[in-house]
Amino acid sequence: MVNDAKLIIDNALKSAMPGNAVKKALSGMDLQCNELVLIAAGKAAWEMANAAYAELGTAVKRGVVVTKYDHSKGAIGNLDIYEAGHPVPDENSYKGTAAALEAVKGADKVLFLLSGGGSALFEKPLVPATEMEAVTKALLACGADIVEINTIRKRLSAVKGGRFANYCAPAHVYTVVLSDIIGDPLDMIASGPAYPDTSTCEEALEIIGRYGIEVSAEAGKLLETETPKELTNVTTFVTGSVRQLCKSASETAKELGYEPVFLTACMSCEAREAGRFLGAVAKDHAHDGKKLAYICGGETVVHLTGTGKGGRNQEIALAAAEEIRGLKNVCVFSVGSDGTDGPTDAAGGIVTGATADALKMDIKKVLQDNDAYNALKSVDALIMTGPTGTNVNDLTVLLING
Repeated sequence: MVNDAKLIIDNALKSAMPGNAVKKALSGMDLQCNELVLIAAGKAAWEMANAAYAELGTAVKRGVVVTKYDHSKGAIGNLDIYEAGHPVPDENSYKGTAAALEAVKGADKVLFLLSGGGSALFEKPLVPATEMEAVTKALLACGADIVEINTIRKRLSAVKGGRFANYCAPAHVYTVVLSDIIGDPLDMIASGPAYPDTSTCEEALEIIGRYGIEVSAEAGKLLETETPKELTNVTTFVTGSVRQLCKSASETAKELGYEPVFLTACMSCEAREAGRFLGAVAKDHAHDGKKLAYICGGETVVHLTGTGKGGRNQEIALAAAEEIRGLKNVCVFSVGSDGTDGPTDAAGGIVTGATADALKMDIKKVLQDNDAYNALKSVDALIMTGPTGTNVNDLTVLLING
């Protein structure tokens, strides 16, 4: 079953690669001009930029790519490539963004390739960088979801919430978006640098208050300053989403003899609860005598209650391991499509009914310490893909070999 799972993962990730999608989007654009500038930001920025440059070549006068560390695969024509911090921005995030802002000066048209992770990678803070980092870390630690986090980050940034598009004016911005947020909200993907913001100051202040996040007086004023609600110089194309991952997983599972059961592409609960739920499903159906594949997509959250190492997909797998303990025909895996789950080098985790006993440790305690990475590593249950070049949320699958 583990081999079946690996094949499902491989095929799903291949289906979500952005190259063909970018080429398709370009076919619908009029990019003829004297000064075409290419800017790419996010975890999939290199792959997207590489595909676009292969199509456009020297029509691109200059450009900047800002992606996560280890996500660049080499030079692309005349583009400047920066690798930077994620999920918390760092000095290279600011340097890469500054280079992008310089590059768009004098542009007639801007091709803006945007993918998940851009909120950290594409950043020019309006508060001291240390405060931007502290606020981001605090929101992540308390389990705020990506929409809530981005609602705050937009207001503390000079390039988010439509402000990058304003900066580019009068140049027209053609944006190609690879979605990593459930429902594809264009103003929230990478915090919407080139899309009108639908969130409000009232919502931002409510989020800060609800999670008890402390901010400076300067940041407080920014949270009360409204973001652009209308942009006249932007055309946006959306390409790729978690539904493609789920569709591919269903197709491969069916080819392998499983009956695919698509549950949702909008999973957004706490990670360990998602794992326990799938474990409960397994216990109900492990003895039905059928080969079943329960398929979910989305993005769960993790509340940091300990000091261990891990990510949301690893927590899903580890929580499921406890529930499916002893079941000989069950496998659960969860994988991040970008290949990096949380601040780790693993893409996720994969467990069977034998995993919990092999661990010989208190799984609840491990989860309390948020140390799923080291637990799964000890029994060779990590999924290691390396950076994939795409980013369209997570895929979680329960396999039952009846």
